[in-house]
Amino acid sequence: MSAHKDNHDHGHGHGHDDHGSAVPHSTLNGYITGFVLAVILTAIPFYLVMAGVIKNSSTLGLVLLGLAAVQIVVHMIYFLHMNSKVEQGWSMLAMLFTVMLVGIMLSGSIWVMHNMNQNMMPGMMMAEPTSDMMQTAPMNDMSKHTP
Repeated sequence: MSAHKDNHDHGHGHGHDDHGSAVPHSTLNGYITGFVLAVILTAIPFYLVMAGVIKNSSTLGLVLLGLAAVQIVVHMIYFLHMNSKVEQGWSMLAMLFTVMLVGIMLSGSIWVMHNMNQNMMPGMMMAEPTSDMMQTAPMNDMSKHTP
């Protein structure tokens, strides 16, 4: 009944499957690659922590943060399809702004908490109980006061 069969070119200069967006379409191989990388980047930190490979806790924390950052990039590329060509780079610019804002907030919060810890008054710190603190006042014996 219709004059046009499979060509849905409604006069806009593009076919029905091409909506004019530059969003990359991933293939099954792309998703499998992203999944394998995500599994590897999850297994490595578990191994490092459970096997006790890195003894220094601050070094271990930095390594884990680095692996987490790499995993975030893998997710953005393989699953969210973010690159500099999507939407003329605006999605990447928005993501960079968000990362910068979160980084400023986290580092500022850590800085404030560190300074508060360093500048706490000495009397406010909890002291270990000493032998003088362990001595208690004599208890009142209620049995002496019988009516």
